[in-house]
Amino acid sequence: MISRKNNPESGFKKGKKKVMSDKNTYDASSITVLEGLEAVRKRPGMYIGSVSTKGLNHLIYEIVDNSVDEHLAGFCSHIYVTLEKDGSATVSDNGRGIPVEMHEKGMSAERLVFTTLHAGGKFDDSAYKTSGGLHGVGSSVVNALSTFLTVRVKKGGYIYEDKYERGVPVIPLQDGLLPVVGKTKETGTEINFLPDDTIFDRTRFKGSEVMSRLHETAYLNPELTIEFEDRRGEEVEHTTFHEPEGIRGFIKDMNKSKDAIHDVIYFSGESEGVAVEVAFQYVNEFHENVLGFCNNIYNAEGGTHLTGFKTMFTTVINNYARQLNVLKEKDPNFTGADVRNGMTAVVSIKHPDPRFEGQTKTKLDNQDAAKVVSKVTGDEIVRYFDRNLEALKNIIGCAEKAAKIRKTEEKAKTNLLTKQKYSFDSNGKLANCESKDASKCEIFIVEGDSAGGSAKTARNRAYQAILPIRGKILNVEKASIDKVLANAEIKTMINAFGCGFSEGYGNDFDITKLRYNKIIIMADADVDGAHISTLLLTLFYRFMPELISEGHVYIAMPPLYKAMPSKGKEEYLYDDKALEKYRKRHKGPFTLQRYKGLGEMDAQQLWETTLDPETRILKQVEIEDSRLASQITEMLMGTDVPPRKAFIYERANEAILDV
Repeated sequence: MISRKNNPESGFKKGKKKVMSDKNTYDASSITVLEGLEAVRKRPGMYIGSVSTKGLNHLIYEIVDNSVDEHLAGFCSHIYVTLEKDGSATVSDNGRGIPVEMHEKGMSAERLVFTTLHAGGKFDDSAYKTSGGLHGVGSSVVNALSTFLTVRVKKGGYIYEDKYERGVPVIPLQDGLLPVVGKTKETGTEINFLPDDTIFDRTRFKGSEVMSRLHETAYLNPELTIEFEDRRGEEVEHTTFHEPEGIRGFIKDMNKSKDAIHDVIYFSGESEGVAVEVAFQYVNEFHENVLGFCNNIYNAEGGTHLTGFKTMFTTVINNYARQLNVLKEKDPNFTGADVRNGMTAVVSIKHPDPRFEGQTKTKLDNQDAAKVVSKVTGDEIVRYFDRNLEALKNIIGCAEKAAKIRKTEEKAKTNLLTKQKYSFDSNGKLANCESKDASKCEIFIVEGDSAGGSAKTARNRAYQAILPIRGKILNVEKASIDKVLANAEIKTMINAFGCGFSEGYGNDFDITKLRYNKIIIMADADVDGAHISTLLLTLFYRFMPELISEGHVYIAMPPLYKAMPSKGKEEYLYDDKALEKYRKRHKGPFTLQRYKGLGEMDAQQLWETTLDPETRILKQVEIEDSRLASQITEMLMGTDVPPRKAFIYERANEAILDV
């Protein structure tokens, strides 16, 4: 979870499509043109999702995905990814190399790929049967959003080079072709680029997330080797990713610290030109983790392939449960959530013509994918269960246990949230705002009566609500749902927000009923305050995730110091670095006041520093990598101590001490 700034974006231009050339060739004539690049710098979020760290890392993924497509086509076995000392990234492969011959547009095909939106070799199947980079914008988008980008192509015995600055070529072509800078017997493409700091909130790649994505790519391509190097520290970190077990190994890795009830189950098949691979395993935890991939691209929001798998799998389990007399005639079927509780699964398909929602490919939209995955799942999983009755009985046992817990917890929900309904302000804690326009309203969650009292006095009651809470709320990662719903502070928040909550057995959450556009966590700037913020974020992430994904959750940044010079203007300083800079630039004596907590500020100071939209600093919380975030949340907030200790020790040198 990280903070981000919002960047306005505007402008878009469509282009035209042109028919491609011979089958099974990859030369200049393979490059199809859909013109228009100028909108990228104006609307980066449309192409890479955001200009936060998530969007920044996505630049690497766009280039890596092109190399993976070469692997899928049978021409690349190694990919190399390097985070350089100067902050740039280098991606290279041993594929065929981007075409450098003259294109009919009058320039090298490589130049066309990097300067024209929707130019690439993936708009029909002449160069690639399946690929992840189907929109043909990846290379040009990375180029447009980089301070500089250098391309080196090894092809036909020569090394060709091209250079760009913010998408603009800086090397003149020679009769429309790239200059030759050397000779080689190798083939492949090398791309080095530095993200543009005028576009991105920050330009330092997050190495752990890049490694996670590369490792995932290796699992999905068992014959591919990916080398990763991080040269930014004092010592070079080098990791090799090669996973010959494929998605079986992926499942084993995700469940390595869990109690599995059977071996990994794997099946594959093909129908209507779509290849399907599935691996899954159940563990003794009531948690579902089903990941979907299309052409090696992770679909964070799922899509039709997951719908096909889930629907058919639920049908098969219910059929077996009735055949084995686990479900009697009068009993209702297990729900999909019942059947999948405890399941860790990877569904990976290769589709010749996938349709995604958006360039970042978060959701697959092909209806034929649901049909194909459903058919393969129905055929293969029945064949497996007919031969492995013990595994089937264990899985049905998980569904049976989940159904019983679901029914018990549905009663708990009814008792705690329906029978105990109370009016919006009757709890005596919430100081509500006057406006009922949710788009203008914001609610501050404040720890402690003292800070809550100051905040109530300081706020603009027209649109700012204050909800005081007492100390640290329940750690929901360790608690059962009935204890979560019985917690007074959590019940108060659920009631105040107005949109319900979601959990493993159903979803009563409705974001359209949210009463506040901004939910702002306002805790002290110390260790206890950080712990309270973490507990609240864990609650939101596990039970109200759309609050975060829709951009409604913020963290207030109260100052640590107030500098009061004998002459000149008083100034609030938000951290020790700001204090250090103030000492260097300020001449003359000054008095320094340190705030140990929000309760030490009077109402005017609290308004100026934390509540006033004109002067306050807020961090907006977002999820960069949902899988990584879930794993880290489980590790840091769960019951398993050794992994948490290891994680903390490994990162101890990164901590900022409050001394």
